[in-house]
Amino acid sequence: MPIATPKQFAAMLDAAQQGGYAYPAINCTSIATLNAAMKAFADTKSDGIIQFSTGAGQFASGLNHKNSAFGVIVLAEAAHRLAEQYNVLIGLNTDHCPPDKVDSFMKPLIEATAKRRAKGEGNLFNNHMLDASNLPLDENMAISKEMMKLCAENEIVLEVEAGVVGGEEDGAAGSADTPEEKLYTTTEDMLTVYESLNELGRFTFAATFGNVHGHYKPGAVKLRPDILKQGQDAVMAKYGKGAEMDLVFHGGSGSLLSEIRETLGYGVVKMNIDTDAQYAFTRPIVDHMFKNYDGVVKIDGEIGNKKVYDPRSYIKKGEEAMAARVAEGCDNLLSVGKTLYGQV
Repeated sequence: MPIATPKQFAAMLDAAQQGGYAYPAINCTSIATLNAAMKAFADTKSDGIIQFSTGAGQFASGLNHKNSAFGVIVLAEAAHRLAEQYNVLIGLNTDHCPPDKVDSFMKPLIEATAKRRAKGEGNLFNNHMLDASNLPLDENMAISKEMMKLCAENEIVLEVEAGVVGGEEDGAAGSADTPEEKLYTTTEDMLTVYESLNELGRFTFAATFGNVHGHYKPGAVKLRPDILKQGQDAVMAKYGKGAEMDLVFHGGSGSLLSEIRETLGYGVVKMNIDTDAQYAFTRPIVDHMFKNYDGVVKIDGEIGNKKVYDPRSYIKKGEEAMAARVAEGCDNLLSVGKTLYGQV
């Protein structure tokens, strides 16, 4: 089974919303991290989401080029082939695209899907994220409407954000000095997003409730999941139960399990996992280097040990540890054993 079709991806979102669970959305940058995420989804029998940032695209395109769109297309094509090995559904997304990179990043990726569709092939991507949260909401919605039209024409879901996720991730989203009030999406903002986009196509919404990118000590980040409930209640009070929005949880590294689970009751169907997965991948590699220092480094004229400086020997350890962390994410989000593979 390749990457989920548009119909299958829509069914994934519907099932999560109705079933009170969410999908881990794993930022990947390489074949090794793709394999780690897919292994975890398969081992836990959980459908899941893999996504790429502009920074991942730059990394994947090579040191001489740093072309975000090209690199992401390479990763996406690899994901399609690798996904054929697994009996779970995997959605393919892109992460934070700021307005100034829409023309160089998001539009070329939409065009890549359009070209595949013209040849009778499946979508390259299921979902793209436009992060125009640094703009006033009216400007944010104006560009969101433009991108919604392009996405809807190609059966692509658009993820939007209102309010700012603090911290920094690949140069996107907020900053360390984001004013605290900007970290919380208002009920009025949630109504505006729904009213602006509801009739244009399918969208997911990264509403903010104190989220901050990166990893912080307990107590440093003040999450308020009730913000999501208040916004959803207002939208449904005005437009009915069917207006409940598919919400996305950004900046969740280090969150309490109770906070994560609480958001599932308020319409969160996707939670991004990046920082925790990065650390999980890197930690055993560091351990390998410390334990095998005289093998990975040729000391005092010695020859070292090819078995321990072969990159595969330590990258495999990173891949295994990242897979374990992604599996933990599936458990935290209650998606274990709920694959729709073979059902849609």
